[in-house]
Amino acid sequence: MMQLDHSAALPLRNQVETLLRNMLSQKKYQQGALLPDEVKLARELGVSRGTVRAGISKLVFEGLLERKAGVGTRASSRHVESGIRAWRSFTREMASKGIKVENCHLDYQLVEASPAATRALRIDPPIKVWRLDRVRGWDGKPVLSSSSWFHPRLCLRGTENFAHPLYETLAAATGARPHRAQEEFLAVGADARQAKRLQVPRNAPLLLRRHIVFDAGDRPIEFAEVYYVSSRFTVTLDLRQKEE
Repeated sequence: MMQLDHSAALPLRNQVETLLRNMLSQKKYQQGALLPDEVKLARELGVSRGTVRAGISKLVFEGLLERKAGVGTRASSRHVESGIRAWRSFTREMASKGIKVENCHLDYQLVEASPAATRALRIDPPIKVWRLDRVRGWDGKPVLSSSSWFHPRLCLRGTENFAHPLYETLAAATGARPHRAQEEFLAVGADARQAKRLQVPRNAPLLLRRHIVFDAGDRPIEFAEVYYVSSRFTVTLDLRQKEE
């Protein structure tokens, strides 16, 4: 049953927006079912059609909903956008957009550090480090494939549960917390490994994001390579003028 609290201080249009976001988390809408039309929603919620339309328009603007004349409104099948602004769990960021992130693959093992990882982590080869490989996505489709190499200084044991948010898991296990990061973005074509992982053709366009994460002492703690399916995902940057 869909209900609004007409006596609450929170405006009805905001309550409608929250209700719509909750609806989008339901499996049937994630699978493409149409939302009830504006007239039906307005009648069931006891608000004006304009109030419902305002909530829908807000989610259309955010890319969460799409409307087609003569068809109706459903969850958007377009790619999702992620903004780099602050340290935040990727899973929780996507949940705020009405998306439930699925772990399609997770592998955590002790391996010899790659040349790029040894340079980024400032360690001398040959050396073995813990590497976390994950493929994540939603609606049954893989969206990103990531590999994270962790500095030996963290003394990881291999028993850490990375089904939970990565930096929360690191903080709980080692006390290490991210303070800043260096980011690099490249446009690449999918090689055989990434094509198989992400279920795309060979040479399909991918966005490669490399980053080195440092602690408050400016010591590297993680080097990661993340491949995004560019037709399903966009990364945005929020840049601000530095105050003098």
